[in-house]
Amino acid sequence: MCGIAGLIHHGRAADIGHEMTAMLQALKHRGPDSTGYALYGKPHGKELVLRLKLAEQAEMSNGFDIHRQVRERRAEVDRRLTELGATVLESEPATEYAFRYRISYEGDRRRLADYIEDVDGAEILSMGYGLELIKDLGDADHVTEQYHLKGFMGTHAIGHTRMATESDVDIRSAHPYWAYPFTDVSVVHNGQLTNYWSGRRALEHRGHRFVSNCDSELIAVFLADRMADGATLEDAMKSSVEELDGVFTYLVATSDSLGMAKDVMAAKPMVLYESDKFIALASEEVAIRSVFPHEISTFDPYEGEVRVWKS
Repeated sequence: MCGIAGLIHHGRAADIGHEMTAMLQALKHRGPDSTGYALYGKPHGKELVLRLKLAEQAEMSNGFDIHRQVRERRAEVDRRLTELGATVLESEPATEYAFRYRISYEGDRRRLADYIEDVDGAEILSMGYGLELIKDLGDADHVTEQYHLKGFMGTHAIGHTRMATESDVDIRSAHPYWAYPFTDVSVVHNGQLTNYWSGRRALEHRGHRFVSNCDSELIAVFLADRMADGATLEDAMKSSVEELDGVFTYLVATSDSLGMAKDVMAAKPMVLYESDKFIALASEEVAIRSVFPHEISTFDPYEGEVRVWKS
């Protein structure tokens, strides 16, 4: 079933960590297995923020060995960043197994991502100038407390509550998905793509790689691939509605934009609230009302509809 939510503020920053937590907690009944956030803060020049994990949450109960392995993996990540010429400006643990790096790096981002992910157990969750992607097991309140997300100031965000139906309950299978190795592109999705494997093979032949077997990741990579070839976000999304088969509603975020798309059957729900200063979208109106408890007017986007808003 799953729940998705998104918000964007025009021309100002807000506590999007708190707002997105409220929206996703209101959607907990749609997906209790995991919760994920893609939060967009203020970029600091060309500094990159890396969010990565070095183990799965469930592995951490396996005793001393896994804790030792995580320490060794982190030391190897540090060594490889230095080897490639990255300057680590900040490095801090988010949990025992997930870490946040702020780096200065002007080299090839794909080479960097490939080299870091070659470390045993390492998976980069996101790389971006503004994007920070956080996802883990549990509901929104639990993940927010674990990762200290309240007080995260930014302009826009998307999030997801997941009910696992076709893949494992782990961080790798949780949403959102980052479009590796493109900066600042993330996607959350409710639905099912019936041409996932053929679409994935086509993109892999173009040199892209996938970290999961979740069909939602295909949307992120599809959009980033089209934009890398010069398409606008809106044009890439319109192509996705034409070329991706199945029933789906998804939200996509980039460094300065939030987008929404529904397939031509419009079987998956989406509710939209729009004002001059703020837009909020969610699978159910209750999520929007968790941010705006007063009376508001909402509506449902049409079938096959694509919309994009700028921060």
